[in-house]
Amino acid sequence: MNRKQALKSIAATAAGVVALPEMVKAMSKLPETLNNKINHSVCQWCYGSIPLEDLAKAAKEIGLKSIELLRADQWAVVQKYGLTCAMAYATDLGLNKGFNDPSLHEKFLKDYSTSIPKAAAGLKSVICFSGNANGLSAEQGIENCARGLAPVLKIAERHNILVQMELLNSKVDHKDYQCDHTQWGVKLVEKLGSPNFKLLYDIYHMQIMEGDVIATIRKYHTYIGHYHTGGVPGRNEIDETQELYYPAIMRAIAETGYTGFVGQEFIPKRPDKLASLKQGVEICDI
Repeated sequence: MNRKQALKSIAATAAGVVALPEMVKAMSKLPETLNNKINHSVCQWCYGSIPLEDLAKAAKEIGLKSIELLRADQWAVVQKYGLTCAMAYATDLGLNKGFNDPSLHEKFLKDYSTSIPKAAAGLKSVICFSGNANGLSAEQGIENCARGLAPVLKIAERHNILVQMELLNSKVDHKDYQCDHTQWGVKLVEKLGSPNFKLLYDIYHMQIMEGDVIATIRKYHTYIGHYHTGGVPGRNEIDETQELYYPAIMRAIAETGYTGFVGQEFIPKRPDKLASLKQGVEICDI
């Protein structure tokens, strides 16, 4: 199940594979308290069956600092529990409709013009998407996105808000999504040349599209403003059931000097979803 499907309330499950034995060893040494070298967050849509207030209470107890991918009317709920929303929605359009479509630029400008000043009251980042290619060349997609984002970024710069475009896979979850490779996103960042525009590097999605996760993070970390997790394959728990070794990935992120948030965005398979969340946070707490 991906985020697009979750928004439509369609459930699905997926199986994992056995990972390296080092992962099992790491699981046996999870800390009882967090080290706080990583700012931990969680994506609300993965826990849609849990009321937001209950999720906020649990997140606070686990040691998270954020619940993300929330609408403006939800921000106050998590703030009440001393949490922030590390990555906020700024428009009601879905993932497949993005800045590469010039017919949507007027709506995006209106939506972001409203959301960014609201976010500035306590948040730091809002999310955006390229949208599906729908036959556009890579170059034209970048050109269209840059043209639509330019006026939005002027507003973001005035309010000290980061606008971040998420890298998603077009192979499994989001067919035809255009910003599906790190280098495409990097070219867009360079074209815009704004300190208020970065990439949301989703480790799950980029493992599917590119692999070479740690080397990519080291090479392009200055272009990245946020990270998401997820087990590959299946987008489930990030433990020994999958192929990525997250402690090493988190260490690589920390070594770049990154001080932002890492959002857990896996879909728990186990009945105790909050126990899976706690485990995922501890795995990433290097």
